[in-house]
Amino acid sequence: MGALFVFMLATFIGIMVIQRVSRLLHTPLMSLTNAISAIAVVGAIIVSAGKEAPTFITVLGLVAIVCSTTNIVSGFFITDRMLKMFKKRDVNGGASR
Repeated sequence: MGALFVFMLATFIGIMVIQRVSRLLHTPLMSLTNAISAIAVVGAIIVSAGKEAPTFITVLGLVAIVCSTTNIVSGFFITDRMLKMFKKRDVNGGASR
């Protein structure tokens, strides 16, 4: 019961913190969530890869790996797209280096 309370409290605090972030800080926040998702992938691999892990735990680990990997990849795409918005364009319309 205590673990459920901590999970609910962490979820509430996380939502409140993310809602109050300025739009200018979106890219650093995305980088932070990518790092947290990477930790979740490693944790899911460790927990679900045990020889004695029940099938239910292995399936939950697979779901966690897929969701976290999707979050990481989409986060990189969004961050890359946002950073391209700040690059200067040359006269011909292409991005300058």
